[in-house]
Amino acid sequence: MAEHWDVVIAGGAIMGSSTAYFLTHELGADARILVVEKDPTYSRSATTLSAASIRQQFSTPENIRLSRFGIEMIRGLKPEFGADADIGFHEKGYLTLASPAGVPVLTANHAVQTAEGADIELIAPDELARRYPWMALDGVALAAYGRTGEGWFDAHMWLDLLRKAARRRGATYAHAAVTGIARDGNRITGVTLSDGREITCDTFVDAAGPAAGDVAALAGITLPVEPRKRFVYVVHCREAVPGLPMLIDGTVVASGVYVRPEGQFHICGVSPSDEEDRRCADDDFEVDYSLYEEVIWPALATRIPAFESLKLIRAWAGHYDFNTFDHNAIIGRHPEVTNFVFCNGFSGHGIQQGPAAGRAVAELIAHGGYRSLDLSVFDWGRLPAGRKVVELNVI
Repeated sequence: MAEHWDVVIAGGAIMGSSTAYFLTHELGADARILVVEKDPTYSRSATTLSAASIRQQFSTPENIRLSRFGIEMIRGLKPEFGADADIGFHEKGYLTLASPAGVPVLTANHAVQTAEGADIELIAPDELARRYPWMALDGVALAAYGRTGEGWFDAHMWLDLLRKAARRRGATYAHAAVTGIARDGNRITGVTLSDGREITCDTFVDAAGPAAGDVAALAGITLPVEPRKRFVYVVHCREAVPGLPMLIDGTVVASGVYVRPEGQFHICGVSPSDEEDRRCADDDFEVDYSLYEEVIWPALATRIPAFESLKLIRAWAGHYDFNTFDHNAIIGRHPEVTNFVFCNGFSGHGIQQGPAAGRAVAELIAHGGYRSLDLSVFDWGRLPAGRKVVELNVI
């Protein structure tokens, strides 16, 4: 006889575990919630292989609100998760540099951010020179800096806290993959797992990260989410670069290169060009070192002369759950298969927006609608309607 669960969640990383955690609050500890995760080590998870940072520097109000809730949770770790809860949060801010051509976008984004309560300031080049004397300012006309509410942390520890909390409150984790989805007309009736189990459910949540599109296809649903590779390079600089925040260089000089401290080292990266950015195989984690040698290192050495002597220590590849439609989240119920719920497509924003997204999905399932944040702008219905959410500050 098939097992029955109230909610089955495909994916146990930041989206799935956040959803499970908040569902235990909204539905109560007696609710039967099953999280299905194929990689129990999370060694290849988009969550744990990310740059593990959080910002409010977006252009879309809903993206700012998602991340502002994330920072509230991080700041409330000890009351919520216990006296020993710590994810190594470094609240050092993002520093986004703009060229003269980028100033109108930066200032427009700043107006949206401050209207949403984000603590972002604009900094002119002369003040940048005073604060960061190690920085070359060629091509920089203006910068935006997050004085509070932005920084980086340990993604493994954050995920571990959420998973343990969800389990303590009654959620169950299955180390398997969803290999089949049973559908009766416009309703999901159950799933098949890679360990052979047949499971029935009242609600199914697709929180499968980069594999979310493949999972949706098992139910006959088209979802434009696929894995895309991103590389993180660990480097060492012999000279000190005091006060370096998460630096995002949006000028022509560096074309989106980022760098931030990581212990005694730094990590850095850049998104590939649209021409080079393609779907990757699920098991493709090979690193492209030429991207560092030809793009990132020269850009960093131009912006920060001390980085001319950088030494590459190691590197890794991770996968984005890339929404090919508009690079933004897809959250909410399918309009026809109404017990199929999306929580995916965050395109690099997931680690910071997972808690708020999980809370929203839990409210939708438990109460039939959003109660804390209205995230209807990210509904699946925008896809067939061709209604894109345009986020101007994609990193």
